[in-house]
Amino acid sequence: MYMLELKRSLDAKGHCVLEMPSGTGKTVTLLSLIVAYMQARPLDVTKFIYCSRTVPELEKYYKKELGIDAPKILGLALSSRKNLCVHPEVSQERDGNVVDGLCRKLTASYVRANHKRNPEVPVCDLYEDELKDYGSKKGWCPYFLARYAINHADVVVYSYYYLLDPKIAEQVSKELSKHSVVVFDEAHNIDNVCIESMSITITKKSLDRCQTNIESLNKHIQKIKESDANKLKEEYQRMVQGLRDASVARETDVILANPEAVPGNIRNAEHFVAFMKRFMEYVKTRLRVQHIVSESPPSFLKDCAQKVCIERKPLRFCAERLANLMNTLQITDPSEISAAALLAAFATLVSTYTKGFVIIIEPFDDKAPTIPNPILRFSCMDASIAIKPVFDRFQSVVITSGTLSPLDMYPKILDFAPVTMATFTMTLARTCLCPMVTVVRNYGNLLVELSAVVPDGVESTVAAWYEQH
Repeated sequence: MYMLELKRSLDAKGHCVLEMPSGTGKTVTLLSLIVAYMQARPLDVTKFIYCSRTVPELEKYYKKELGIDAPKILGLALSSRKNLCVHPEVSQERDGNVVDGLCRKLTASYVRANHKRNPEVPVCDLYEDELKDYGSKKGWCPYFLARYAINHADVVVYSYYYLLDPKIAEQVSKELSKHSVVVFDEAHNIDNVCIESMSITITKKSLDRCQTNIESLNKHIQKIKESDANKLKEEYQRMVQGLRDASVARETDVILANPEAVPGNIRNAEHFVAFMKRFMEYVKTRLRVQHIVSESPPSFLKDCAQKVCIERKPLRFCAERLANLMNTLQITDPSEISAAALLAAFATLVSTYTKGFVIIIEPFDDKAPTIPNPILRFSCMDASIAIKPVFDRFQSVVITSGTLSPLDMYPKILDFAPVTMATFTMTLARTCLCPMVTVVRNYGNLLVELSAVVPDGVESTVAAWYEQH
């Protein structure tokens, strides 16, 4: 029945919500049917994207379901540099941010260009632009091999965040085919993942680090101006040329939507850094509160415009502009500007979304309610914002888990219209009762402990169950 409902959704080229208990073969059913469907109808479904929450779940899926007995398909499991790096020195690190920074120092395009001019500049020998075979056996980096192969694989296995987090999705998943089937397995907490991927927390300590990052950016800019001022001029000209290209595209109807170019007041590197510093100082003033403050993004932007004359449009481009500046200045270690990147991401999100978010400023941290430690939380209140691009882009999205009750809640909180919703129960061959609760005393202790943690008490909860059924 599970397979039947899944096929109905694929035939209708729509989305579905399916619930079936754990251990009943959901994963192998998904794999067998969707892969068979791809082989039978290669023009209708070109790629199968399987998403799960944790690395162990992904490894279990890939090893068991895409083993040696699989048909002739190209399967790819994608993970972070930390999990895939085989460089003898970089792979020894355990912190993901450190691994990312060391990897970038050895693989960035300008580092490789410098290596061609000066062979003494260190690079990663495992990295290649054109990857033609598998992993470290051939002396190629598995991470960049996976990044290269993602558009050619029939089955892609990776984490939720590769599709739901806009920063990661832009780098990894932007070229995936529309004729793909996306499966979110163990999706009973997918709303939490969506909210987490779109939420940002800023503390006083992170703003202090941001100030250090901005000072470091200024030093990098001055250094570049002294050694090679043409780099900054070339970056500015690229942005101006991008504005011209957008204008030509509008005039010739090459594109339907009007593209937005980086505003003029942040195209210049020094102007952008000064802009970020002004915004940082404004956020610092907002953290000086004695009680909890809650406001909407439009209210925050209005106050920002009135007090420091920062408009909404340039804020939207802060994350993109910082990434461009990082490449121009050849900053290989992302941790050098991690706090500035956090502030830029907040600026972009708060100026992009007017609904579904709330800004909460607290004077104290929950862990130490008596010590002043102000925190700004930009909280996503609508899980559908993160997943909407996925539903709009791919022809079939499958939400499945062993516990999706109540089933009709998920289409509401994720704001989509499924073509199929079904739940399947597991029939036990014999009466099963946990031995622990067969003893009267243990059963009584279980009820007492349950009553202590159930909101509004067990009695009202049981009464509500009876009313529903």
